Amino acid sequence: MIVRSLKELEGTDRHVKAATGTWESKRIVLAREKVGFSLHETVLYAGTETSMWYANHIEAVLCVEGEAELTDEETGEKHWIAPGTMYLLNGHERHTLRPKTDFRCVCVFNPPVTGREDHDENGVYPLLTEPEEV
Repeated sequence: MIVRSLKELEGTDRHVKAATGTWESKRIVLAREKVGFSLHETVLYAGTETSMWYANHIEAVLCVEGEAELTDEETGEKHWIAPGTMYLLNGHERHTLRPKTDFRCVCVFNPPVTGREDHDENGVYPLLTEPEEV
C-alpha cells in the first residue's frame, strides 16, 4: 500500500514546474509504481494559456478548484470548466486551457508518465518508459 500526501511531494522530483511558467504539477503516482496509470495534481495559473496535445497518452482531468476555458483546437469548440467538471481527451485532441483563476485539477494518464516528461514545441509529452529493473 502506498500513502502519500501532496505536501510531502513539494520540492521533490515529483513536483514539476513548467519551463513556461504557466503551470506546476505534483506527480502522486508514476509509472515506477507499476499500476498502469499515473495520477497528478496540476495547477494552471490564472491569465495564462497552455496548448497541449497528448499524442501518446489518454488524459482524464477533474477540476477541483478554479475556472478555465477549454478549447478543442481540432473543432474550435469551447467548454467552460469549473469545479466538479471532468474532461477526457480520449481522441488525443489538441487543446488549449485558458484559466480565468488559478485552476487546480486532478489528472490521470494512461499509459502512465515517468515524471521526466515535459511538453515539446507541439505540446506533446514523449512516450517514455521506466528502465527495466535488473
